[in-house]
Amino acid sequence: MRLPIRVTPRARKPGIGKAGDGTLVVKVREPAEDGRANEAVITALAGHFGVSERAVTIVHGHGSRRKLVEVQQ
Repeated sequence: MRLPIRVTPRARKPGIGKAGDGTLVVKVREPAEDGRANEAVITALAGHFGVSERAVTIVHGHGSRRKLVEVQQ
């Protein structure tokens, strides 16, 4: 399945929630430097959906807060 997400790097309280428009909001503590926030997003989504990290792929938006993510189950 493909999901639109919005990432908040350097968040005080990490977690996954839902915005009013149905977009998942993923808050991670890592900064958006050298792909560290993207790695944290993949780890968080894998834990949330109960799949391995290899099953989560960022399809679009590697350098943006808005991303399209594919999760294989």
